[in-house]
Amino acid sequence: MTSRGFVATHARDARFERGLRAFFEYRDLGVRQATDGRVVAHVIRAAQGAEFSGQPHLHETTFQLVYVLKGWIEFEYEGQGIVRLEAGSCVHQPSGIRHREIGHSPDVEMLEVVMPGEFQTREVPAVQDVPAAAPTRP
Repeated sequence: MTSRGFVATHARDARFERGLRAFFEYRDLGVRQATDGRVVAHVIRAAQGAEFSGQPHLHETTFQLVYVLKGWIEFEYEGQGIVRLEAGSCVHQPSGIRHREIGHSPDVEMLEVVMPGEFQTREVPAVQDVPAAAPTRP
């Protein structure tokens, strides 16, 4: 039996810091270090007084799950349209799915689990495919 990789964190000791998105604060749950970078888990909450900006983007991951703990958040997903997640809602975001946040409640809190622990995020021009313009005739 081994305790290598064991981690326990507690809300009473929580430290939130700004992270990937400036309008959110992130609480690292220690999973990245415990799994040698294979997985990252954090609690995300709205940063008070921060200006929101929902740019279309995608994440290069092998797994991403978001579970809403409190409040609500709305995303637009490629091929799905607008999805509103409320406390108790869960979404699996497949690797490379284009999406953007539409908005969130001031009290939103989410648990996010992502593999690998280090992943790339790329901004994209749009969430949905834009139909090509019809050719014009002379």
